[in-house]
Amino acid sequence: MGRFRFLTAGESHGKGLVAIIEGMPAGVPIDEEYIAHDMKRRQGGYGRGGRMKIERDRAEIISGVRHGLSIGSPLAILIANRDWENWKEAMAVSPVDNVELVTALRPGHADLAGVIKYGFDDIRPILERASARETAARVALGAVCRSFLLKVGIEIHSHTLNIGGQGVSDGIKIDWESVETSPVRCADSTVEKSMIKAIDEAKAGGDTLGGIFEVIADGVPVGLGSHVHWDRKLDGILAQAMMSINAVKGVEIGMGFSAVVAKGSQVHDVIEPSGVKEGLFWKRSTNRAGGVEGGISNGESLVVRCAVKPIPTLTEPLPSIDLYTGEKVNAHVERSDVCIVPAAGVVGEAMMSIVLADAFLDKFGGDHLKEIQSNYRNYLNSISVRE
Repeated sequence: MGRFRFLTAGESHGKGLVAIIEGMPAGVPIDEEYIAHDMKRRQGGYGRGGRMKIERDRAEIISGVRHGLSIGSPLAILIANRDWENWKEAMAVSPVDNVELVTALRPGHADLAGVIKYGFDDIRPILERASARETAARVALGAVCRSFLLKVGIEIHSHTLNIGGQGVSDGIKIDWESVETSPVRCADSTVEKSMIKAIDEAKAGGDTLGGIFEVIADGVPVGLGSHVHWDRKLDGILAQAMMSINAVKGVEIGMGFSAVVAKGSQVHDVIEPSGVKEGLFWKRSTNRAGGVEGGISNGESLVVRCAVKPIPTLTEPLPSIDLYTGEKVNAHVERSDVCIVPAAGVVGEAMMSIVLADAFLDKFGGDHLKEIQSNYRNYLNSISVRE
């Protein structure tokens, strides 16, 4: 990250989540209702569990905004956990006697590695922070960044490509309004039904399902990121951001893994003259690179796909061992979801929003939105054929 820094704090069943972002310029329209829209989208999706019926996530802005506009200072957000009322003893700040320990390790979760790393005799501290509940804070911050990006012409969407092996065809035409009304956020109504059926079958068997979501950013200019150092490459930053989302196990940009079975002539995007002298004097008929070449955005839409594994908490738990005795037991069962892929796409939007806002500010600078917009216009006006 460049001038942006963001932090989240809080546990799944603690009092709440706190999110702080530093580097947002002044003058960006921000309000709690706008953030609430994305928070609600994250809570939706077919296959979500009982927790989403309890929580009604609401982001309370406690600093960094005045009269509907950012003021350039660190922006802090508080998200209360309604379920805290049921966990006051288990998650109390002060010592509590006779709290039940969680010792049945869950395969696929942070349980075993976490308790060994931090020296705990109880899995609870690990599973609380490792929970995907933390992504609610990221979505709140992502909404703030999205508000900024819209002011410079960048829009970000996501949709579900695959759940449990039920996938949409390549090149499907996407109607974003239809995606938002789909219970699995799928652009194909026929595949949507197959996805729902697969989720129902997994739920009946006490199992979980993974899948693939795709995030697309339109309006991204040429020049975000850089080729000069590994940690400034836009595709590298995006991949790290997406891999940080709970249960994401693979990331590809553009053709991604499918490019390895194609020839170079079938992979790269031909550059053709557009016929104009100023502005975009080139054009491309394909976007196989997914909007990034050499670590730099190339003016095409950014296209990122993420593979999401089935989550590890199963109502029909896998065999495991007990942390105390080392004996064979069934893994711990914590209230959970059957499929998180539709919700994970919304988190992916948030992470792309944060990365692109940071990259945009790194390129165009400025402390107020109007200054940044002016810098951006000057840059666009400078693009022309080299004569």
